[in-house]
Amino acid sequence: MIVEEEEQYFVIDFDSTFTKVEALDILGEIALEGHPEKETRLQKIKDITDLGMAGEMSLRESLIQRIQLLNGNKSHLPELIKRLSKKVSKSIERNRIFFEENSENTYIISNGFKEFIIPVVTQLGIKADHVFANDMIFDEQGNIVDLNRANVLSENGGKVKQIQSLKLIGNVSMIGDGYTDYEVRKAGMANNFYAYTENIERDPVKKNADHIAPSFDEILFHKKMSGALSYPKNRIKMLLLESVHPNALAKLKEEGFSVESYPAGLDEDELCAKIKGIHVLGIRSKTMVTAKVLKEADKLIAIGAFCIGTNQIDLEAALRHGVAVFNAPFSNTRSVVELAIAEIIMLMRGIPDKSNDMHKGIWAKTAKGSFEIRGKKLGIIGYGSIGSQLSVLAENLGMEVHYYDMVEKLSLGNAKKCDTIEELLSISDVVTIHIDGRPENNGFFTKAHFDLMKEGVVFLNLARGPVVDVQALKSAIESGKIMGAGVDVFPEEPKSNNDPFESELIGLPNTILTPHIGGSTLEAQENIADFVPRKIMDYINTGNTENSVNFPNITLPPLKNAHRIIHIHLNKPGVLAKINNVLAASDANIVGQYLKTNETIGYVITDVNKQYGKELNKAMKQIEHTIWSRVLY
Repeated sequence: MIVEEEEQYFVIDFDSTFTKVEALDILGEIALEGHPEKETRLQKIKDITDLGMAGEMSLRESLIQRIQLLNGNKSHLPELIKRLSKKVSKSIERNRIFFEENSENTYIISNGFKEFIIPVVTQLGIKADHVFANDMIFDEQGNIVDLNRANVLSENGGKVKQIQSLKLIGNVSMIGDGYTDYEVRKAGMANNFYAYTENIERDPVKKNADHIAPSFDEILFHKKMSGALSYPKNRIKMLLLESVHPNALAKLKEEGFSVESYPAGLDEDELCAKIKGIHVLGIRSKTMVTAKVLKEADKLIAIGAFCIGTNQIDLEAALRHGVAVFNAPFSNTRSVVELAIAEIIMLMRGIPDKSNDMHKGIWAKTAKGSFEIRGKKLGIIGYGSIGSQLSVLAENLGMEVHYYDMVEKLSLGNAKKCDTIEELLSISDVVTIHIDGRPENNGFFTKAHFDLMKEGVVFLNLARGPVVDVQALKSAIESGKIMGAGVDVFPEEPKSNNDPFESELIGLPNTILTPHIGGSTLEAQENIADFVPRKIMDYINTGNTENSVNFPNITLPPLKNAHRIIHIHLNKPGVLAKINNVLAASDANIVGQYLKTNETIGYVITDVNKQYGKELNKAMKQIEHTIWSRVLY
C-alpha cells in the first residue's frame, strides 16, 4: 500500500512577516512628508497598529483610524511599493526559489491592502490570485478615503473566514506575527501556527504559537523541507566573551544567529560547562581555549579571536576537532603603534615621574634625564604588521630604525635589518618587542638580553606578557640599566575589571603600566567587530577559510544553483577517493571540487547539482577519518 504525503499549504501574513515593516507606517512617512503633524500622526499610526496586532482594538476600527491619519493618495503607492520591495524579510528573500517552486500552495492573507501587496509578493513568484487582502477606496482626486467594508478581511475573524472559503485539503501552516494570525489556528483553519519573530516579537502572540520561528528557514527545517539553508541560522548558537564590541553582537544577530554575550573571561572549568551546544565562540585575549575545553565542545565549528594574538587558543587541538580559528591580524595595528610612539616620547622625557611629583604637589622643573626622540636609535624586535608600521612612524619622527626578525622581512623606508638580536640590543636607545605569543616564545627575552643593552635604554613590551622575564626587567629598571619602561601585557592578567591586578613592576620609577589596552581604541574595536564576524559568517555561509590561522586557506567561488558539501577529515591517504565514491553512489553530479590539506587535516569542498540521494550527508559522515561534514544549500 502506497501512502501519499499530505499536501503542504503555507498561508503567510504580509506586514512584519513577509516584509520587515508595517506598510501603512511606511505609507504614512511618504504621505505625511512636510505635514506639520507628521511625527505625532506617525506615532499614533504605530500605536494603533500595535493595538490591532495584539487584539486590543477591533480590526476594522484600527484600519479606519489609520486611513484617516495617513493623508494618503494613489500617487503615493508607486513609492510605497518601491520601498516595500527593498524591505522583504531576509529569510523570505533568501528562499525565493522555494516560493517559485511552491507557488501553487502558497497564499498571502493579510489585513493590509492588495494595492501594494500584490506588486511586492509577485516579485518572489507568488501568484496574484493567491493574494487576499483589503481594498482601498479612493475619491476623485485619488485620496485614500476608506476601505471596502464588504471585504471579509476588513472585519474581526476575517482571516478565518477567508481561509475557510479556500477549502484547502492538507496540512495548513499559518505564519504571522499578529493575533489575527493566531485566530486562524484557534478556529481550526490551520494545523499549526508559527509566530514569526524575524522582524518583531509580540509576547501575547508567541505564547499562543505552536512553534516560534525567528526565520522562514526555521519553518522549512521544522517541517523537514528543503530551503535556501541546510540549517537555520537561528539554531546556530554563538557565545561572545570579554565584552566583545556591541557592533559584532549586532552584526551577528542581524544575520540571524542566536548570540549570547558575557562581559568577562571564563576559566577552564567554567568554559567547559558553558561550551556545550555552542557552535561559535568569540573571545579576546584572556580566555584560554585549551584541549580540555575543545574536548567538551560538542558542536563547535569556529572560534573568533577578537584581537591579534591566538596564543590563548590551542590551535592544534582546534584543528584536530575541525574547529576553524579566525583573528583580526591588522585591525588594531595602528592603535598599538600609536601607544608605542606615545610611550617612547613620555619615557624619554621622564613624564611618568614628573606627573607623579606634580600630583604630590612637588614642582621639579629640570631638563636632566629628558631627551628628544629625534636622532635616537629605535630597535624593533619583530617586524610584522605592528613592528613595520611602527618603523615608518618612528622614522617620520626622526628616529633611526633598526629591526630584527627571525623571518626575512623587507625593510620599509630607511630601516636597517640587524642579523642578530645581540647586534640590535648593543646599538639601540629604545627597544620595543612585537613578537607573537606562541608557546615557544615564552621566556624569549631574558636577563642575558637586558645585560646586552646600553645604559639608560627605554624598553617596551606591548606584545605578550610571557615573552619577557619580568623579574629580570624589574632588576634592570632598579639598577638604572633601563631608564624607563612601558608594559601593556603581563604573564598573569585579571579576567575582568572587577579582579585585582598584581605585578612586581608596580611602583617602579619612570614605568608606565597599562591594562592590555594596546588595541583598545574605539576605532580598533570597531574594525575588529567588523572583520572577525565577516570571516566567521563567510565560513559558515560559504565554507571560505581565507585568513584562518589554523585551517588550510581556501577562497571559494560563489555557490550558484548547486549544493555545497563541506568535509573535514584527518589527513590520511585515500579519503578523497572515498568521498567521490559516496558521491557517485548517491548519483550526485560534481560541478566543482576544491581540496587543501595541512599536516593534520584535509579540507574538501564539493559543489554538486541539487539532485542526489537523501542518504548522501549521512554517508559522508560515515567515511573513515571524517571529523565532520555538512551541506550548504
